[in-house]
Amino acid sequence: MMKPTPSLLLAAMAACLLAACHPAAQKEAAAKPAPSSPPAYLSGAYAPTLQRQPSVAQMTAMGRAMFFEPSLSVSGKLSCASCHSPDHAYGPPNDLAVQLGGPDLQDAGTRAAPSLRYIQNAPAFTEHYHDDDGDDSVDAGPTGGRNWDGRAQSGHEQALAPLLSPREMGNRDAAAVVAKLRAGPLAAQFRQTYGADIFGQPDQALRWALMSLEVFQESPADFYPYTSKYDAVLRQQATLTPQEARGLALFNDENKGNCASCHISQITQGGAFPQFTDYGLINIGVPRNAKLPANADPAFFDLGLCGPDRTDLTQHKEYCGSFKTPSLRNVALRKVFFHNGSFTSLEQVLRFYVQRETAPQKWYPKDKHGKVRKYDDLPPGLEANVNVEAPFDRQPGQAPALNEREMADVIVFLRTLTDGYQAPAPVQRKAQQQGQGKTG
Repeated sequence: MMKPTPSLLLAAMAACLLAACHPAAQKEAAAKPAPSSPPAYLSGAYAPTLQRQPSVAQMTAMGRAMFFEPSLSVSGKLSCASCHSPDHAYGPPNDLAVQLGGPDLQDAGTRAAPSLRYIQNAPAFTEHYHDDDGDDSVDAGPTGGRNWDGRAQSGHEQALAPLLSPREMGNRDAAAVVAKLRAGPLAAQFRQTYGADIFGQPDQALRWALMSLEVFQESPADFYPYTSKYDAVLRQQATLTPQEARGLALFNDENKGNCASCHISQITQGGAFPQFTDYGLINIGVPRNAKLPANADPAFFDLGLCGPDRTDLTQHKEYCGSFKTPSLRNVALRKVFFHNGSFTSLEQVLRFYVQRETAPQKWYPKDKHGKVRKYDDLPPGLEANVNVEAPFDRQPGQAPALNEREMADVIVFLRTLTDGYQAPAPVQRKAQQQGQGKTG
């Protein structure tokens, strides 16, 4: 170790003596405040970090403009609305199992585009969820979050994913998103909303761009209008037809459809209208969709909660194959169903539900020995993850939980969940009621 030289020792002693002789200098140094860091609250997701905070109306308008703007994609042709059409309850406008994106709009995704309606109350993801009913003894298991696997915890977090996905809007990173916004047709509106210098702070520009999209997607008129016939019935402004009423009864019956066990149909204890989802994640053994390019690889499996898109729960094999329970509001507008778009009609969906166990050969392929390979979109050994509650509680050869007429009744009821219902005029309503009395 190097020893201090006499000159260094003398210098140190001199500094001490000078400090001792100038107590005022000491006090001045002590009084000078240390450089302060920003308040902790400013790091919060919803903290007001701007000098002038815009109104909700301004943010909604900004988010709406971004939602429909294709220049934010690498192709210049794909917007959020391309996959989430307002004319289809902010779901896919076509019958593609998965939507196409990327630089040439030729890259297929791996999951069907969900509707963005009625997710405003989705809780943050948790592995152990307890309903707000005063009984914490019941653990509903993995629940909440956004996306099919619940990995996004908020609307703004979810909004970033398609902007960066190479199979969707395809931006290489967040900086590329901000660059497109700064150079595009929305730049002036963005500056007017968030300040003339907003693009000089790229992190803040991205933050408020994503917040704009989230605030827009919280707009009641667009994303949770509650204007279906069923909502009118709950308001006592309309009445279900006999067939619709039968469908609702079958939907709720625990020994028949048992749909309401996950797709809650009753007004909550707090008076909120039902969302027709419990926000849970469940494995119902949906068949593999051979039409998906990703599934051309026999070793590829989309396992939802435990990967591959979600990476924090890969060790929880009991979660593999579980996906979000979507809201059934506006389900009749969809042309593809389930996370992999494997079915193309509500009739198919209902038949799968009631025949999955009673006639599995109708839904799954056979192996080389001629044996039906049930749950073929799961790797071997994970069969125990599949839900077996009603209507999946039957055995091969048994009668399904619903017959053809009952399935038709349920589908007619599901159509009452489509937004945009208008009550018929009094004369028309009377004619309808007379017709229902004849045909029931």
